This record gives sequence, structure tokens and C-alpha cells, in this order.
Amino acid sequence: MAEFYRKKKKVCMMCTYTDKPVDYKKVETLKRYTNEKGKILPRRVTGNCARHQRYIAQQIKRARAIGLLPYTK
Repeated sequence: MAEFYRKKKKVCMMCTYTDKPVDYKKVETLKRYTNEKGKILPRRVTGNCARHQRYIAQQIKRARAIGLLPYTK
């Protein structure tokens, strides 16, 4: 008999910790949401809600445009 276990649902970190907003100037925080090639990680990996995933993607794109984050590695 195969037993299936449900994975614990990931919680949006930005919804739980509202005191620390993610900004395009905080490069170390934004690097957590990109992979080693510089691509933006999807929601299912990061656990963000849709609203905050769009916000993080926007901040990453801003940081790339002014040269704080690379487009690719």
C-alpha cells in the first residue's frame, strides 16, 4: 500500500513579515529569488503569493536595468 504525504504549503514571506519590504536596492534579498543563472524563480518554488511574486519580479527587473543584478551569468 502506497502512502502519500502532503507537502506543507509554503507561506508567502512578504505577507508574514511586512516590516521588511523587498526593494530593488537590496541585492542580497533579491538573489534569494533568482537561480544561479540569474532567472527569476517561480511561485511554486519561492512560495510567494501572486501579488508579491509580481512585485519581486518587478524589483528584480529594476535592479537588472540599473546594473545591480546581472541578466545572465
